[in-house]
Amino acid sequence: NQSWVTPLYTENKSNGILSCLEGDADLQFLLVGGELVKIRSNSWKKNRFFKLQEDCKTFWHESQKVFKRNQTFSIDDIDSVRKGRQSEGLNKHTDPRVEEQCFSIIFKGRKKNLDLMAPSGGEAKQWVNGIEKIITNMSNLSRQQKSEHWIINCMRKADKNEDNQMTLKELKHFLRQINVEVDDTYAEEIFKNCDKSNSGALEGSEIKHFYDLLTHREEIDVIYEKYAETEGQMSTTDLLNFLLNEQREQVSRDYAEHLIEKYEVDGKAKQKKRLTIDGFLMYLHQEEGSILNPAHKHVYQDMNQPLNHYYISSSHNTYLMEDQLKGPSSTEAYIKALMKSCRCVELDCWDGANGEPVIYHGYTLTSKVVFRDVIKAIKDYAFRTSEYPVILSLENHCSVDQQKLMAHHLISILGDALVTKPLGDTMPTNFPSPEDLKGKFLIKGKRLNKLDAAFNNNNTLEEDTVSEEDEKSKIKLAKPLSDIVIYCKSVHFNGFEHAKDNQAFYEMSSFKESKAFNLADTSGTAYIHHNMDKLSRIYPAGSRTDSSNYNPVPMWNVGCQIVALNFQTPSKEMHLNQGRFLPNGVSGYILKPEFLRSLSSQFDPNTLTKGPWLQRKTFHIMVISAQQLPKINKDKHKSIVDPLVRVEIYGVPADNASKETHYIDNNGFNPMWNERFEFNIQVPELAMVRFVVEDYDSTSQNDLIGHYCLPLTSVQSGYRHVPLLTKRGDVICSAGLFVHLMLIDAP
Repeated sequence: NQSWVTPLYTENKSNGILSCLEGDADLQFLLVGGELVKIRSNSWKKNRFFKLQEDCKTFWHESQKVFKRNQTFSIDDIDSVRKGRQSEGLNKHTDPRVEEQCFSIIFKGRKKNLDLMAPSGGEAKQWVNGIEKIITNMSNLSRQQKSEHWIINCMRKADKNEDNQMTLKELKHFLRQINVEVDDTYAEEIFKNCDKSNSGALEGSEIKHFYDLLTHREEIDVIYEKYAETEGQMSTTDLLNFLLNEQREQVSRDYAEHLIEKYEVDGKAKQKKRLTIDGFLMYLHQEEGSILNPAHKHVYQDMNQPLNHYYISSSHNTYLMEDQLKGPSSTEAYIKALMKSCRCVELDCWDGANGEPVIYHGYTLTSKVVFRDVIKAIKDYAFRTSEYPVILSLENHCSVDQQKLMAHHLISILGDALVTKPLGDTMPTNFPSPEDLKGKFLIKGKRLNKLDAAFNNNNTLEEDTVSEEDEKSKIKLAKPLSDIVIYCKSVHFNGFEHAKDNQAFYEMSSFKESKAFNLADTSGTAYIHHNMDKLSRIYPAGSRTDSSNYNPVPMWNVGCQIVALNFQTPSKEMHLNQGRFLPNGVSGYILKPEFLRSLSSQFDPNTLTKGPWLQRKTFHIMVISAQQLPKINKDKHKSIVDPLVRVEIYGVPADNASKETHYIDNNGFNPMWNERFEFNIQVPELAMVRFVVEDYDSTSQNDLIGHYCLPLTSVQSGYRHVPLLTKRGDVICSAGLFVHLMLIDAP
């Protein structure tokens, strides 16, 4: 029953899902629900009733677990829905004849997939279409609408007896739900203030009044009042003044008018070309008011430079879901990495039973996954989030016969998308560009001869001995596999001078992190010049059996392109990687700064001599407030967070810095700091900014609440909202920071 929240919906025109999908047949179908078969193995297949709850956001399903008869999950937990037998589980445990009836719900983070089978193909289609429509609608809601959704959901949960009224006890329960610890007198004060009818319970418009008091943003009032000089509202001129002076945007009057047209919620104000405070808040919550420059949300860089002029988002031991000693290997891990726009994945190939090569972490207890299945999964998911090329980095431990089978699978499954000869009719002297290679796969591995053999029909040996990456083992290499290595031939590194004199552009080396860090420290400029015409791949030390990561920033500073990280491990290093590849349409490719591409450059990140890279700036940040921070310890009914914010800068050594606010007691809903920080930046083009929100704990390590990272060159000045991500990198729907930023030339 939704009657008591109706005033909120009508007033705020906010329940995007219900209004967009009203009367939609697929949505109605989900609200009624139905029986599905849940599949876990060949023998574990059980009927379960699933339905979408009235909030259009939570799924309910029955469970046979003793303590959890009913289980729920939220639309926010879902990463994607896959129609057909597209998951490992369904592929293994169901018959190809039921393809049409099957679908999988893939969750964010480590939650297991839900593999389901509907009674008919038509019903499976309705489940998939319905869920996809809700996910799309949710992602199209603004952050303000999402936060209203969240508050209303919490209100619904707090109304324990579902009488559409809120008693003082329910109000306190609700405040705890939204992460605010309020002392009893304050709670009673709010309650009395809203209970106009003196009935001892809030209902209808009284709840609306309570909601308004709760969500009132004092800090926004102050900014709005400063610029709203036209009968208490913002005229087009007022808004333009705000955009030019505070937001430092070079925009026209037409643009200000366009914002009013787009975001003003009051019809009368819109007619007068005025922006009310509600419209202003709406603007601040949209991409125009976000910290990330909206122009950088799409591919905006020149994609016609040679491939080695870009940083390339890269994964190490891509097949692992967890650690490197006993964790499961899975095609799912490849899909997850590719869907995050990872553009270089690693395949550790070994001889398998039945003559079929397999992928796993050799000499350990990690499970095995069939090579052919991985290539199929890669083909299906490689270009869903980015159309730019994917490099398959082969770590080859197979016998000659199974190598021939590897080559066969690569050629037959990837087809025309596999680059099997150089582009053009003559021997290349440089890499093609990401643009030239759109939708293509490149194989990185050993090759028996030079690339010119592709042009002069040079019939070399059918096979020969080559040494693998780690140089300990020597293996025989099959010619069919050697022949499809075109632009990424693996060779041993024998020093920069040797490479300059003897290595062709397509011959690339892989560096263990310790070796790479040492070279970056001692011969930064030489490393940068090496990377101007060749590719370098960096990988984590073998001792990192827990799949931990190294800091990628020093590697990017010297122009290394393929800085491979364990994507399966949520960590600060992965947050930096996510931030580095956030702009340029999350395409997995970022153009390196000019001074890392120009042959005349003498840049060294450690010494910072004068040059075009030195553009001294002062970066001013004011951390103003946060909104709706999630509870960290959900099991503890009364646990409320004590949040603090840390701002970190990563870049050349001289720019690395970190500053933090004080913590605020017991308020995750709307804590306010108003603290100012100042950072001196020497090389802005290599600097990254990371915001970290933590729950302060005096007795143990602080818990991470959320974080957000982006390159300094993509930061917008002025008053901005900063979204927050979970440890695993997913957006926390309603939470965020509110800050003021200014980047000015240093004196």
